[in-house]
Amino acid sequence: MTAPIMPAPADVTLAETKKSRARGVRHEETGGQRPSLPTRIITWIVLLIALFYFLAPVYWVIISATKSNNDLYTSSGLLPAGNNIVANYTALMEWTQHQFWRWVGNSVFYSVAAGVVGTLVSVAAGYGLSKFRTPGGVVVQGMVLAGLLFPVALMTVPLYLMFHSMGLVNTPWAIIIPSCVSPFGVFLGRIYVEASVPDELLEAARLDGASELRVFFQIVLRLLAPAMVTIFLFIFVATWNNFLLPLMMVTSTELKPVTVGLYGMMSYFNPEYGAVLQGALLGVLPLIVLFITLQRYWQAGLTSGAVK
Repeated sequence: MTAPIMPAPADVTLAETKKSRARGVRHEETGGQRPSLPTRIITWIVLLIALFYFLAPVYWVIISATKSNNDLYTSSGLLPAGNNIVANYTALMEWTQHQFWRWVGNSVFYSVAAGVVGTLVSVAAGYGLSKFRTPGGVVVQGMVLAGLLFPVALMTVPLYLMFHSMGLVNTPWAIIIPSCVSPFGVFLGRIYVEASVPDELLEAARLDGASELRVFFQIVLRLLAPAMVTIFLFIFVATWNNFLLPLMMVTSTELKPVTVGLYGMMSYFNPEYGAVLQGALLGVLPLIVLFITLQRYWQAGLTSGAVK
């Protein structure tokens, strides 16, 4: 039997040196000190409480969507009771006259259109406010910040009067156009531009003969891809959840979003609450799919791949 080959003392010293250096690098990367055990325990407790806070309503909706009205009144909200999935779905389709999925499609269309246009507008406005010094730029930035203080519901009545005078009420434009304007998106776009678009890169492109439009669409937008995803999600969710604006702007059944459609079902005498909850659960599926699809872009570096 062959005896194992023992490493030479020099090899042992070299290996120990490499390990100590690696430990030193990891020590520096983690800030030089590992959190204490009580800190880690408190952190886990806070995270578990937050997880329960966000997942408990989702669990309750999933369980309640399978119950009848009698089950909702007599059984616990945390435990399933019976299986009324098919009956609730049938009631949902019958009450909505098979318009439910059309309402979901309307919500997707309104939210995607407003998200795409609103993202381009927000990034363009943020880029202009950040990189161009124009008279009144400070005033415009102040007005954008002031727009963050106004609730959306406060602007609904003036918007309705404006769109009514233009003859755009009861059209998709009455929902899409107001949703494209996002003061928070402009503010976020300006912050991202200042942090991730270097002036030297823009000057180099201009010296090479690139026009301002080419600089914006071929350079700036590529640098701001993760920021654009974030702004798009904010506008998409805000448009999807908007209730008062489409309630006032749209009266046609074919143009209703899912939020207004389910509200009409709730205003009916003695509604099937299980069917309404199932509609709310099915109506939120596009949002879940969108977040799962785009979440990897949030983690991307804003200037990743910009400079080689």
